[in-house]
Parts: sequence; structure tokens; C-alpha cells
Amino acid sequence: MLIEVIADTLSDALIAQEAGAGRIELVTGLAEGGLTAGYGVIERVCKELKIPVNVMIRPHSRGFCYSEEDLEIMIQDISICKKLGAAGVVFGVLTPDNEVHIDHLQRLIDAAAGLDITFHRAFDEADDQFAALDSLKQYPQISRILTSGGERSAANAAARLRKLNELTADSHLKIMAGAGLSIENITAFLDEVPVTEVHFGTGVRFQSSYDHQIDPERVRKIIKIIGA
Repeated sequence: MLIEVIADTLSDALIAQEAGAGRIELVTGLAEGGLTAGYGVIERVCKELKIPVNVMIRPHSRGFCYSEEDLEIMIQDISICKKLGAAGVVFGVLTPDNEVHIDHLQRLIDAAAGLDITFHRAFDEADDQFAALDSLKQYPQISRILTSGGERSAANAAARLRKLNELTADSHLKIMAGAGLSIENITAFLDEVPVTEVHFGTGVRFQSSYDHQIDPERVRKIIKIIGA
């Protein structure tokens, strides 16, 4: 079981690592759902951490349908993340009809060659998640899909997530459950959905809020609960 923790500062990333997190998703703009962090932050975090750091590639918060200019910036950000030592990148691209944008996806995958790739919660905005899953299965470069099963909280989408997890069992893809998971609900959730990667944001922060730092005790308690 791997625990990925969202961090937006070097101090948060170091706290998460010390508490036992297995991977960091590095972002800025947490209130906007996560945007690409500044290059200085990316460089320092990647340099100082021993665990993998996957960087969010998202140039703005106006959805997941991007212009050509947006895409060029995303490709540039990926190139810089490689130079700064990131282990991976996190992105998602949709068409105006809320389907996986195959052309944009291919271009980002090509740019990210050699990096770990997560398709993020743009997946939850797809009109048909099972069709989106079929599309993503065609790309062995993608390691995982971060999803809440289309709900605000993954804890409210156990049946959907269990089905998605079953459909990836014989593929290169993993389902990483995230959003709304906490110390209080993680045991019941994993009893229903046997994923091997889980993603935590507010669930491991003081006062369960992005306004506050990561609480190392919450991270440790979750690791103890699930045996990560």
C-alpha cells in the first residue's frame, strides 16, 4: 500500500516524508484544485526529498480543456520538471465534450518520456468514466488514474471505484483513490475497495484544511491503520 500526500511547500513535503508518506504530489493553488508549482519550489523539493515527487502540470484552473497555447506551456513545464529532478508528472486533458483528449494526451505523454505519469482527477469530469478508462488503457506510459469515482469524496463512490479497480486488474494501470479520505473512513473504504495506492489532501492536515500544515501524526496514524 502506497500513500501519496499533496504538498505545496518544501516544509509540507519534508513533514510528509518524515511521517512515512511514499510519494508527494507537488502543487500550488490548493484552493483551485492544484496548479503547477513555481520552479524554485519544484527544484528544492526534488533536491531535498528522498521519496518520489510527482509534479502537477496544470497551467490554470478553468477546467481541463486546453488551448494550443496552454498545451505548449504544459509541455514546457514537463521539460523543466525533468531538468529539476521530478520523478513524475500529473496531468489530465479533456475535450469540450468531456472525453479524454487523445491528441493532447499523446503530446504530453511524448514530452514526459522517462517520467512516471498520473492521469489526475480530470477523469472525474469525464461524462463516461468507463469509456475514459478504455482510452487510457491504450497508453502503457500512464501508471495510474487518480479518481474519486466522480463524487466529491471517494468514500461515497465505493461501488464505482471497486468496478474501476477491477477493470484495471489485468492492465498496467492502477486506480489511486483520492478526495475525502481520512483516518475516520479509510478502513471501511479499503474493506470495500482494495486499491494499492491512496491519495490524501485535507485528510492529513491540521483542522482538515488546506489553510494549515500537514499533521505528521495523522499521516502516521493512517500508515498504521492500513499497514503501508
